[in-house]
Amino acid sequence: MPGPSPKDLAIRQRTNKSATRALLPAETAPIKRTPRLPANPAGSWEKLTCAWWHEVWRSPQHTEFLRSDLGSLFRLAVLVDGFWKEGKLEVATEIRLLEREFGLTPLSRRRLEWRIAQTEEALDIHEHNRAKRAIILDPIDPDPREVLG
Repeated sequence: MPGPSPKDLAIRQRTNKSATRALLPAETAPIKRTPRLPANPAGSWEKLTCAWWHEVWRSPQHTEFLRSDLGSLFRLAVLVDGFWKEGKLEVATEIRLLEREFGLTPLSRRRLEWRIAQTEEALDIHEHNRAKRAIILDPIDPDPREVLG
């Protein structure tokens, strides 16, 4: 006896589709130069904040930033500036959370599945160091399990 006939595709419960998945159009005017920091609401910018800002825009991640991200990046800059001026732990927590959103930490890059391309020379050095750390077993040594026998 054959089983029940399959349900109609329109009434199936599970379709394994993401409800929020979308393909957005490419940005028409990508960011080519480091944006200038806006006026700081707390006065002048700390030198360390300016250095941080330029490092963010020199990093490989900056190619993923869109113009719509600038507002959040500016808020992050204000938090970084406040941290350098006041050194409060609460500010550091907020900085950590926002940096994670922009792939500015190693773990967040892993979560976003971003990899930094390496030169062949860097890969060769990595493999050489890895080989040096490997434990080389001497085939002449007796099997340690035979001692127990």
